[in-house]
Amino acid sequence: MPVPHRPPERLIVYIDGFNLYHGLHDASGRSHLWIDFVALAQSLRSRSRLVKVKYFSAPVLDDPGALSRQAHHQAAVLAKHPGVFEVTQGRYQSRDVECRGCGRIHVVREEKETDVNIAVQLVADAARGEMDSALVISADSDLAPAVRMARSLQPHTFIAAAFPPRRYSSELKYLMPASFKIGADKIRQAQLPDQLNVGGVNYERPAKWR
Repeated sequence: MPVPHRPPERLIVYIDGFNLYHGLHDASGRSHLWIDFVALAQSLRSRSRLVKVKYFSAPVLDDPGALSRQAHHQAAVLAKHPGVFEVTQGRYQSRDVECRGCGRIHVVREEKETDVNIAVQLVADAARGEMDSALVISADSDLAPAVRMARSLQPHTFIAAAFPPRRYSSELKYLMPASFKIGADKIRQAQLPDQLNVGGVNYERPAKWR
């Protein structure tokens, strides 16, 4: 009797944009920032059917050049992978900090909502039964409660963290023993072409990222 064919597992990948960006920057400067998030996600679990890559970040503040590069990069990946790649934007919150040395007050802006947005999406997708496996590209241990909740909703779902370069969380590794570091080869092989044309629109690696 023939064995029934099992369809490939459905995979959703959640990317902590700031965690990945700073890991890439710390490891290799700007040379690998022009990354194809979807190609990277697929390479990390190649036998799965990639359903969505959900990217979480916030617009850069007080640096028009960096904001332009960020938006151009996200637009390139969105154009190349319509229906698969999606972006959720967080926000910044300002707070006053007193210098211990001089007593002066200066304003510090902190990125907010990224970890909360990832947590909400992960738990919601688990509750709806949207995936059979999930990868979280982050080393932010604040995501641990969301992982526990997702597992309680769907105990048979595979969930692991893929740690960006120069990033690691012992808490996430303990919680998800299958977690692993993203290797340098995976990063190099997942770069977008320097010149990309989609639907007549040109996307080019920023000069500062070469």
